[in-house]
Amino acid sequence: MKNKPTLNFDNTYAQLPDVFYTRQAPTPLKNTHLVHFNHAAAALIDLPPLDVDSLDNNDKQLLNALNGSRLLPGMEPLASVYAGHQFGTYVPQLGDGRAILLGEIRNNAGQSWDLQLKGAGRTPYSRNGDGRAVLRSSIREYLCSEAMHGLSIPTTRALCLFSSDEEVYRETIETGALLLRMAPSHVRFGTFEYFFYNNRHEHLQCLADFIIDSHYTDLKYDDNSNNNKYLRLLETVISKTAALIAQWQSIGFAHGVLNTDNMSILGITIDYGPYGFLDTFNPAYICNHSDHTGRYAFDQQPKIGLFNLSCLAQALLPLLDNESQAAAEKAKTVLSNYQNQLLSHYACLSREKLGLLEQRDEDHSLHADLLAILAENQIDYTLFFRKLSKIPSIADTQADAQVTSHFNTLRDMFINRNAFDHWIDRYRLRLLVENSDDVERERKMNRVNPHYILRNYLAEKAIRNATEQQDYTEIDTLLTLLQNPYDEQAGMEQYAASPPDWAQHIQVSCSS
Repeated sequence: MKNKPTLNFDNTYAQLPDVFYTRQAPTPLKNTHLVHFNHAAAALIDLPPLDVDSLDNNDKQLLNALNGSRLLPGMEPLASVYAGHQFGTYVPQLGDGRAILLGEIRNNAGQSWDLQLKGAGRTPYSRNGDGRAVLRSSIREYLCSEAMHGLSIPTTRALCLFSSDEEVYRETIETGALLLRMAPSHVRFGTFEYFFYNNRHEHLQCLADFIIDSHYTDLKYDDNSNNNKYLRLLETVISKTAALIAQWQSIGFAHGVLNTDNMSILGITIDYGPYGFLDTFNPAYICNHSDHTGRYAFDQQPKIGLFNLSCLAQALLPLLDNESQAAAEKAKTVLSNYQNQLLSHYACLSREKLGLLEQRDEDHSLHADLLAILAENQIDYTLFFRKLSKIPSIADTQADAQVTSHFNTLRDMFINRNAFDHWIDRYRLRLLVENSDDVERERKMNRVNPHYILRNYLAEKAIRNATEQQDYTEIDTLLTLLQNPYDEQAGMEQYAASPPDWAQHIQVSCSS
């Protein structure tokens, strides 16, 4: 007989004053059933592998707890309150309108993980919403959080996905679903904004102390009164956010709704709604059909990151200095570091994508000129860098047929072949100057340039199979594939292809 799976709850957020949340039990969905269970995420909280085809009674009890049908001993479910700037406009109260924190797990390594159930029913923060999630959007978040983890980008994780027999009304009638996601914390920039704008500075300090004590413990021991722990907290979040957005830009990921309530105080990717990975390289790519002004377009993400950090800095002003002008100057000083930090991270990632060994003055122009011709020629961003790794550093007229084929395949992607020829000559010269080893360079480039990404059409195929045929096998296939996106996997080459023509008509919005 299998051992009964156990979860060790240590609900630190629930120990904060009640002003931070409302205690709220989940509202179960009608006839919930498991769609997928993520064994990799389960291992983070010491849960053993689950055989979904032969569940015993202990497994079923555990799943009933994870889908909100019953509470385990130690669970203290709650819905958090927060505010936020949404599309640039401050909204004074938001909060967990359809997500409930079931509890916090302390694993055997001493790490803490929130278990948050999305689609768990109405809360005081639902704002006339039904508190539900639909299967379509839940599949998208389930897959993307794990895809981002596979790409080594900080993110929430997805533990399990449930469907149900309950109908949910959106533009059409859809299937109600539940997503159990995990993170060390779900505290957002907007959580701080809520207490600042409500003039609850004692609770603002309480929140900051909680985050420092729980997640930034090195900041607790700062004896330099001119650089207090709250200023260092802001500095740390700025640095983490700059690094995160640089990773998004490098991999070609667009978040879609970068409101301050969707920005993590831990610098991780949270709240996957209308996201998108670049297919053809388009700097102005807008993945959110609801974003009519392009505020959250791909190339606007670095600027929006600074805006959101400025909102956080504003909220932290009462903690930075007793004198408002001095506090503002301190915030302004640390915010001024954001752009250089982001550009520094991005430059390093760009060199790695190109397989360059050394930092040189021409790095920026070499990379920027490449992006310009990729945009002009509408080149598939992911495929190009993967193919580039196979190009030898020296143009060899005696090259074997395979090398020649690789080069011609890459060159034929371009309408303006003269522009490509000019750039590839510069690139090869640079490799020659560095004495680049072609075999080692290809290996290193393939560790940072993925072979597979979660293209919209791949997610859409999984969604259609699930919602129209109750066939969930494509979810499992994609999850397995995207956990190792840099490795070419046998029999999976079709998943690395550019999208078919029908994919151009896929639209995702805030309801996604």
